[in-house]
Amino acid sequence: MKICFLSRWYPYPMDNGAKIRIFHLLEGLAGRHEVTLLSFTENQDRLVGDHPKPLAACCRQIATVRWTPFDPQQKAGPGDFLRPVPRSVRGTFSPEMAGLIEQELASGGYDLVIASQWQMAGYAPYFRGTPALFEELELGVLHDAFTQADSLAQRVRHGLTWYKHRRYLDRLAPAFRGATVVSEREQAIARRWLPAFEPIEIIPNGITVPAGRPAGEKDGQTLIFTGPFRYRVNYEAMVWFLERVYDHIRKAVPNVRLLITGDHDNLPLPEKPGVVLTGYVDDIQTLIAGAAVSIAPLLAGGGTRFKILEAMALGTPVVSTTKGAEGLAAADGVHLLLADDPESFAWAVLRLLGDETMRGRLAQNARELICRTYAWPAILPHFLAEVDRAAGWRTPEALHG
Repeated sequence: MKICFLSRWYPYPMDNGAKIRIFHLLEGLAGRHEVTLLSFTENQDRLVGDHPKPLAACCRQIATVRWTPFDPQQKAGPGDFLRPVPRSVRGTFSPEMAGLIEQELASGGYDLVIASQWQMAGYAPYFRGTPALFEELELGVLHDAFTQADSLAQRVRHGLTWYKHRRYLDRLAPAFRGATVVSEREQAIARRWLPAFEPIEIIPNGITVPAGRPAGEKDGQTLIFTGPFRYRVNYEAMVWFLERVYDHIRKAVPNVRLLITGDHDNLPLPEKPGVVLTGYVDDIQTLIAGAAVSIAPLLAGGGTRFKILEAMALGTPVVSTTKGAEGLAAADGVHLLLADDPESFAWAVLRLLGDETMRGRLAQNARELICRTYAWPAILPHFLAEVDRAAGWRTPEALHG
């Protein structure tokens, strides 16, 4: 089968969750199909020159277009509230990408377009009737922002955003032969609010499970948080943790150390002793495997968290908020510890720091869960079956050229 995969993220190096997912889906597709990747990129080097060998091995050809980020701080015009297309969609639309998609599909012979995330689904008018699959439809973040708004002003603002995005996606639905989501909760939200997208299949985020834990001893007083602050949910989580939780832990364990990895986007954090900002690291797995506890104190966001999956795969026990572990088939006290208020979160971390047996039990249970449910060999057959189904459902335009 000949597939055109559209990606908001240039999926290499795999330094965020979206890139990890996209790369492994491409890798799975490459085993059966011929894949062309049309991707946005934020890196000038990707616009010219050769592509990394692991990615080039997955794709027959790759073409990139520079990504123009949306600036939410830009003042809205007087007519913006009345326009049916959300500002974030209009602000990131690329005529160059639209032309590239249309030109590539006009060359003929494509059996399926896979549009990854809403940024690429928006180019559906340029698919030329080719069957299409919406990969990773996500509504949970916008849904929660509206339903959990604290004030009338926030409810009105988030309500308008929620309404516009739903209406916008609903208008795109006829171009697609189904959609994938990452969790049961996302599936339930999508089925309720976007019933035109059918079928909606769960393809969870996955992880590559190492044969064994990286060499080296665990540091029994080190915590780790992984995730770039460009995703503001990560930054907000660390501000909350350092302001509300960290001092409780440090009072009981004075030598505790917290490693925060990833691009910190020059954002300020509360100054605390023992906090190390590592920035981007080439070998993050060794850091995760060497920590006593991985924390995920997330207060917002959607999907399933690669930071939790990776820690579990590497044998590092996890303490998370309920929101952070949302979408995972992980049980509190069996695979990880859950806590939602500052005192409970601190206590959960301290329990693990002080109980090596509990750390080992949670880590073992979590790794078994990962191998059974969230390893790519377990996930990819379901994704590939959905690809086959979508490609077999032709539009009249595709059938008649």
